[in-house]
Amino acid sequence: MQNISIAKAELQDIEKLQKIGRQTFFETFSESNSEENMQKYLNEGFSIEKLTTELTDTNAEFYFAVFDAEVIGYLKLNFGESQTELKDNKALEIERIYVSKEFHGKSVGQLLYDKAIEVAKQKNADYVWLGVWEENPRAISFYKKNGFVEFDKHIFKLGDDEQIDIMMKLNLKN
Repeated sequence: MQNISIAKAELQDIEKLQKIGRQTFFETFSESNSEENMQKYLNEGFSIEKLTTELTDTNAEFYFAVFDAEVIGYLKLNFGESQTELKDNKALEIERIYVSKEFHGKSVGQLLYDKAIEVAKQKNADYVWLGVWEENPRAISFYKKNGFVEFDKHIFKLGDDEQIDIMMKLNLKN
């Protein structure tokens, strides 16, 4: 798709981040989860307090995909101690890549992914890793297509539901 730009999100963008975060998470997972668990996660995971902490963390970065001045997707990257699990200084974690449903299939996710790899290379990371829900075949297929391989599993809690994430990684060094 033409005219999509990738822009770093800053603290003053917190309301845009909250909006796209809640919208895309709901679009992606609401059909597979209870309304109660979804609401709990959306309220806690995308609260202004939590997003403020994340946006001011020097070991985390957010990027927006923007089309016609509208945020249509976003990316969250973590480094060092801010990684959700491995906390490896030689690694970069892609914690989130989400795209508004109406823009699925238009390479927006690929643009955000390409930005993540660019940042990983700038930071001289040895590898990039992520967790993806085992019941999200679209995302698993996307990461496999981009060279990621499965290496472990972990639990992701959505409300009171414990779900399995497949952990995948891509080596950047030969």
